[in-house]
Amino acid sequence: MSVLVFADSSEGKFKKTAFEVVSYGKKVAEQLGTTIVVLTINATDSSELHAYGAEKIITVSNESLGTFNAKQYASIVTEVAKQHTATVVVLDSSIDGLYLAPIVAVNLEAGYASNTVSLPSSTSPFTVKRKAFSNKAFSDTVIATETKVIGLAKNSFGIHENTTTGSSEVFEPTIIELGVLSEKVKRVTGTVTIADADVVVSAGRGLKGPENWGMIEELASVLGAATACSKPVSDLGWRPHSEHVGQTGKPVASNLYIAIGISGAIQHLAGVNASKVKVVVNTDPEAPFFKAADYGIVGDAFEVVPKLIEKLKAFKQV
Repeated sequence: MSVLVFADSSEGKFKKTAFEVVSYGKKVAEQLGTTIVVLTINATDSSELHAYGAEKIITVSNESLGTFNAKQYASIVTEVAKQHTATVVVLDSSIDGLYLAPIVAVNLEAGYASNTVSLPSSTSPFTVKRKAFSNKAFSDTVIATETKVIGLAKNSFGIHENTTTGSSEVFEPTIIELGVLSEKVKRVTGTVTIADADVVVSAGRGLKGPENWGMIEELASVLGAATACSKPVSDLGWRPHSEHVGQTGKPVASNLYIAIGISGAIQHLAGVNASKVKVVVNTDPEAPFFKAADYGIVGDAFEVVPKLIEKLKAFKQV
């Protein structure tokens, strides 16, 4: 019996969500009185996970797994879960995690609770708190199956150091053959990704054109933030679709979300509601986003943003 955690990585480096799911898995293991096993795939240095409670680390290294494929990764997670008699499997709720977890659940004949935000309130019956109705409410969900799969919502539990002396072993899984292969994957490098960002600066049609995005990128640079945009902006081709956030784009659960020139359509709000602090800059005081925001500025972005950048630069120099 054990708790299995899949710690996701990109280009050999762990994503921030990896440290959060390991922190969470360690606490669940303590609740159940069992051990935690952490699975990594193509991570350069897995030993750093010991700082967050990983007792046993299973490392998989295989060039054919360089590009994420949900079926292949699920097969490996399933194989390790069965070998270590895992009764709970913990994954993140990233885009990849949302593809991966349901397949793992089917393979293990397990119940699956996505977007979980806290430790189990009870282990008998096994009950977890989840986000519901596009982050507008919470539900207490009972997982009645023998094996449970949990998808942990980003930024819901936090990263907690819990240094543990543990072991590590190399595992060579059975790699399933795929009928469809990726020939080329284009990755953005040198910028903070939306998935890992603590701060996201997003803009909409209020910027009037792609030529005005320089100030958004400058503000993001000052804050160490990722840049994002609304759906109409990506549809118009002003910004790449990889930056589109919202219910139909990438979900955002950052510590700070700054929306500039975005009115706040319901689909956009549903995708960013999980952010802890939301700041809005808009010329229209009746924009729906103001009702969801923690802080709002009624003003012209072309006046507000340069002043904000100036003040932030001065603050950082103090």
